[in-house]
Amino acid sequence: MKAKNRDQSLSDSRELDGSYDQLTGNQTGQSKKTIKQRFLKLLPCCKPSAAPSISQSNIEDDFELSTVCHRPESMDKLEEQTKFTKKELQVLYRGFKNECPSGVVNEETFKTIYSQFFPQGDSSMYAHFLFEAFDTNKNGSVSFEDFVFGLSIILRGTINDRLNWAFNLYDLNKDGCITKEEMLDIMKSIYDMMGKYTYPTMQDDAPREHVESFFQKMDRNKDGVVTIEEFIESCQKDENIMQSMQLFDNVI
Repeated sequence: MKAKNRDQSLSDSRELDGSYDQLTGNQTGQSKKTIKQRFLKLLPCCKPSAAPSISQSNIEDDFELSTVCHRPESMDKLEEQTKFTKKELQVLYRGFKNECPSGVVNEETFKTIYSQFFPQGDSSMYAHFLFEAFDTNKNGSVSFEDFVFGLSIILRGTINDRLNWAFNLYDLNKDGCITKEEMLDIMKSIYDMMGKYTYPTMQDDAPREHVESFFQKMDRNKDGVVTIEEFIESCQKDENIMQSMQLFDNVI
């Protein structure tokens, strides 16, 4: 019985990442290199790795079965809930599983992995804010589902979807509005992450100037906070703000 359950779990796992053909019972080849690299480069939790051999894959599957604490939903269901195809989800899952074999990632691991992408600066605070945005269940961990739901909005969502996600990132205490202090914390974390040796050189007061400029345009009723309505309306109407938001896009 245990052997049967183990075989079923192994089959489920391989179906998720596309490394197993349920019809023939054989392992399939890896996804095309260009497709895999394109998506894995976008993942804060994943990075490209060499294609494993059959024996290596077997070892990885055995390791996963002994350590996995969260198994994602079926690819068909995730395909319905996101804007990714099943093949794209399989590529993303393989990359996620390589870095997070337990099926979830905690904040410290997330920070460690994210820091590899910005070695010139300190990304720890921004990674904290980003982790909070992905951790929609507020349980201190990000699952594969959490990750692809957020990634789907960032990469494939409408302008409104993306602006709502950005607002949620800036709204640190989740009270439905953004204060200058909250936006300043985010901006400082971005500038810290980009490093002091960028060109052109970033001035120390640049984050505060950036926030003041935002609030002059966004806080339309001058009550000291920006609501979701003010945020979306201002971003959609002001081309300069939309261009400034590209800084946010570049550090996801």
